Amino acid sequence: MKQSLQLRIGQNLTMTPQLQQAIKLLQLSTMDLQQEIQQALESNMMLELDEEESLSQERPERKTDISDQVTSEGSQSDIPDELPVDSSWDDVFEASLPSGAEVGEAVEFETFRSKAETLQDHLLWQLEMAPISERDHAIAIAIIDSINEDGYLGATLEEIFQGLSEQLEELELDEVKAVLHRVQNFDPVGVAANDLGECLRLQLLQLPEDTSFKHEAMELVSRHLDLLASHDQSKLMRRLDVNESQLKQAIALIRSLDPKPGAYLQNYDSQYVIPDVFVSKARGQWVVSLNPDIAPKLRVNPLYSGMIKRADNSRDNVSMKDHLQEARWFIKSLHSRNDTLLRVAKSIVEKQKDFFEHGPIAMKPMVLRDIAEELDLHESTISRVTTQKYMHTPNGIIEFKYFFSSHVSTDAGGECSATAIRAFIKELIGNEMPAKPLSDSKIAELLKEKGINVARRTIAKYRESMSIPSSSQRKRIL
Repeated sequence: MKQSLQLRIGQNLTMTPQLQQAIKLLQLSTMDLQQEIQQALESNMMLELDEEESLSQERPERKTDISDQVTSEGSQSDIPDELPVDSSWDDVFEASLPSGAEVGEAVEFETFRSKAETLQDHLLWQLEMAPISERDHAIAIAIIDSINEDGYLGATLEEIFQGLSEQLEELELDEVKAVLHRVQNFDPVGVAANDLGECLRLQLLQLPEDTSFKHEAMELVSRHLDLLASHDQSKLMRRLDVNESQLKQAIALIRSLDPKPGAYLQNYDSQYVIPDVFVSKARGQWVVSLNPDIAPKLRVNPLYSGMIKRADNSRDNVSMKDHLQEARWFIKSLHSRNDTLLRVAKSIVEKQKDFFEHGPIAMKPMVLRDIAEELDLHESTISRVTTQKYMHTPNGIIEFKYFFSSHVSTDAGGECSATAIRAFIKELIGNEMPAKPLSDSKIAELLKEKGINVARRTIAKYRESMSIPSSSQRKRIL
């Protein structure tokens, strides 16, 4: 091929390090932001908490102006206002370790948490307290290991027997069954059952003999659980030889049992949510305020910044200049993040006033473009602001993205949000008659009477997203 030179002119997007940092802070959640601020405080000598802000009125002479700071050697005019595009912090500033941090430093004590107790731990603790032989102990461990988080056996008795046959000589199936019965007497009651019927039967066996309708309930869960699931009242009355009142009391006893005995012992790590903004009503108006705890007030340390000499090019002086400029940009990016977050929150509250007054039923359809056009921002910026950001409202702590939903046309030519439709469906199902639940088609008709045109398949999709069973499964005759 013949070599040649070609000149091409084009446009591409370039971002300065300041913009990169601002975008990074904008998309951080509250917890991540606090970690980022703490890391910046530890790595930059010029940054410090503004603990004397409340005393600024008493001592105005100590107030420091970050934007136009004067040192003992004159102004910092030689520090650039902008960094070159397509560069990073490490290209200009020296990378530094956090103050007091060393390679291989131990993790802080506060990061350690105690291990949550599982169902297996609870059962093994009881096993160690029980008088049992080593052979039965090995069988019991195999049984406990096969129990799932709900408390049921995840493997059949034959599978457990086959797995133990290679470890224990002359093992018989009856031995495994005997140990299983011992494990089934452990707490919680009903654990290590093969199915729901056996789980309920084990719990009924623990009840006193004089418990009302215990015999009928035992017969029902042992032989007629399928009829109970299908709500076949007439067949249940004939099979159990009871009247309607007695059948209802037997079923009430069964409903007092726990179908998942192991679930309450499953401890999950708590995910704490810190709201970014507070929404409250004052004098008839909805007021939005930034949570002061999400980002502490930062300032440039006046003592260290005053030690910078303008004409000195020594290594220490250059390093302090770099830290000073980095601190200024970090504070500016943090202020920009808080300002954008507050503007977006105020716009959302202004557009969704009906939601705060009347609940999810009054939610208006809204997309990211609506907020972006009002605030003259890009949709990607709104997306970053609304991701993992929360507001504390009288209706609870709500994520920003909850207020954005698709819309459905109404007969009046308006629009209804998908969130409002879900609220309507939940309200209709909550007020239905248990013996005659509303079908998806009937719900669609009721919504059409309100002027909301929603297809039956859409109703089914919304209902399934809220984990609401179908009308046949919701039917309650008993």
